[in-house]
Amino acid sequence: MLDKLEAIKNRWLDVEQQLSDPGVVNDMKRFKELNKEYKDLKPIVDALEEYKNVLSNIQNNKEIIKTDDDPEMKEMAKMELDELNQRQTEMDEEIKHMLIPQDPEDSKNAILEIRAGTGGDEAGIFVGDLFRMYTKYMEKKGWKVELVTQNESSAGGFKEVSVAVSGDNVYGDLKYESGVHRVQRVPKTESQGRVHTSAVSVAVLPEAEEVDVNINPADLRIDTYRASGAGGQHVNKTESAVRITHIPTGTVAESQESRNQLRNREIAMTMLYSRIYEKELQKHQAEIASKRKTMVSTGDRSAKIRTYNYPQGRVTDHRINLTLYSLDSIIGGDIQGIIDALKVAENAEKLKAGESIA
Repeated sequence: MLDKLEAIKNRWLDVEQQLSDPGVVNDMKRFKELNKEYKDLKPIVDALEEYKNVLSNIQNNKEIIKTDDDPEMKEMAKMELDELNQRQTEMDEEIKHMLIPQDPEDSKNAILEIRAGTGGDEAGIFVGDLFRMYTKYMEKKGWKVELVTQNESSAGGFKEVSVAVSGDNVYGDLKYESGVHRVQRVPKTESQGRVHTSAVSVAVLPEAEEVDVNINPADLRIDTYRASGAGGQHVNKTESAVRITHIPTGTVAESQESRNQLRNREIAMTMLYSRIYEKELQKHQAEIASKRKTMVSTGDRSAKIRTYNYPQGRVTDHRINLTLYSLDSIIGGDIQGIIDALKVAENAEKLKAGESIA
């Protein structure tokens, strides 16, 4: 493992040197790529230095125990050696996880879509609840959120809502939210106090760029129409809304949230690229999942992944059998703990499959 870590450190030093090269500094794309690699490798380099320090101290304490004549010094060395051996064991596991290659999609921005499923009005209300949950989570992460489209339901909430999210490692965190979220609670319209079960689907798409997907402009049908729903005086007066259809695949993307038709066209194109890209990505991930026992981050989008039980104040993630009795804080945007647990479970599966740096 030390050889792997030293090779990574050498690469990190090489990248550091390249970042000071005027030719690289003037090439913004290259500079951005190298700067990201530099930051990604830094935690591993720091871990190497700590690991080497632990190994050196272990050797020093063993030497003291073997050669020192002072009983008190020997006893202190034995106590410290026990602590150092424990730390080495911990670092062995930590570094193994750090050496798992990061999914290249993780650093991408994402589009988050939430749609009401079974449950009628109650499902639409829960779409609104999840939308607020994710919005608060994104605020805590410092991510930028832009509303792409919303279709409000008559009873409150939304039939569907989607946002474009940008920031650090957006897809790497949000991808674990894709799937069916089930809610169990007494609806406000329920007069006899019976608990109902409703379902909402969440889809997280990595934002694709033109270099990721090749689309022939001749294969696109672009329609403009008047926006509907809440939005001010411009609604139903100007054809600012845009719908783009990729004819070969039948993929459709639309945006109506901006008053500017050009901006709506840009948003719709971004969504179209992402949806077509995601279809190819799903095929690739399905191949990986077939080789691995579980695939907590993706899997079937129609699969039930989480239940929010209001009477019991309970949230259960079915992929890893994690149950937490802190529904209020989770609905309030405190979902990082669940995401971290899913990451740990996925990394454990990757380790079993031998997916580490060669």
